[in-house]
Amino acid sequence: MNYYKSSKKSYETDEEIKELALNYLDKYQPSKKDLRLYLFRKVLSDDQGSANKSIILEQIDKVINNIEQLGLINDDLYSEMKSKNFLKRGYSLNKIKMTLSQKGIDSELLKRTIENIKNDNEDPDFYSAIKICKRRRIGPYRPDANKEMFLKKDIGVLARAGFSYDTSMEVLNIDKKELKILEKKL
Repeated sequence: MNYYKSSKKSYETDEEIKELALNYLDKYQPSKKDLRLYLFRKVLSDDQGSANKSIILEQIDKVINNIEQLGLINDDLYSEMKSKNFLKRGYSLNKIKMTLSQKGIDSELLKRTIENIKNDNEDPDFYSAIKICKRRRIGPYRPDANKEMFLKKDIGVLARAGFSYDTSMEVLNIDKKELKILEKKL
C-alpha cells in the first residue's frame, strides 16, 4: 500500500490561484510582473505541462487584476518604496532605473519615480556615491598615501555602480574636512 501522497498540488481554479497569490503576498511585496511570473511558474510546474499555457496566463491575469482592485498589490507604491530603499543603500539613479525596469515597472511610472527622487533630494547621485565610498572604503576614505595609486580602480567601482565620470571625480576629490561636513547630511 502506498501511504504517501504527491506533494504537488494542482491549481485549476481561479480561487486556488488566488489563494496561492495571497500566500505569496503574505511573505513578499512583489511587483505585478514578479507575482505573475511566480504564479505562472508555480501553476505550470504543478500541472506538469498538461494545461494550455494561454489558459493559465488568462487565469493568472484575472487573479492579478482582482488582487489589484482589492488594493493588495500596487506598482506605484512598490516603485516608491523600492526607490527610497535603494537610495538609502547608495544606488545611483541609473541603477534604480535599471532595477525597477527589470521588475516590470512601466516607463511612465519610472519617470515619475525618478522625478520624485530628484525633487525630494538635493543631488541624490552625489550623496549616494559618498555612501558607496564609505561602505567600500574607497576614494576619500582611503589613506592619503594610497589615493593616487587606486584612483582608476575607485572610478571603476563607482562606474559599475552607475555613477557618471563627473560625479565620480567630484566625490573622489573631496578633502577630509569637506567630507565630515557632507557626512552630516547623509
